[in-house]
Amino acid sequence: MATIEECRSALDKLSENLAGANGDVRSAATLDRSLSCHITDLDVTFAGRLTDGRIRVLDTLQGPPRERAEIRLTMSGDDLVSMVNGELHFAKAWGSGRVRLEAGLLDLLRLRKLL
Repeated sequence: MATIEECRSALDKLSENLAGANGDVRSAATLDRSLSCHITDLDVTFAGRLTDGRIRVLDTLQGPPRERAEIRLTMSGDDLVSMVNGELHFAKAWGSGRVRLEAGLLDLLRLRKLL
């Protein structure tokens, strides 16, 4: 089971990947939205923002998100680490229910380019 530190490191790596992206991926990453990532097996939520093509984690909270972020991810820590390391494809994890992504319809349409 991934630790809180490994999950935070994975989010930092994802942020670096987004910042270095080009084309459609880069344009999708330039959203300015509140973001939460709930790690179910650790019962921890990373809360922050997707802004300027980066994920900025502002807080780490015990339990589920306290506020409804505009973009909400839910998954296990192992799945987060595996996706960021390229070992698990987001679409496959999402389709099987291992990962949940919730956002407004327009944001989902833009985010699909990231995924």
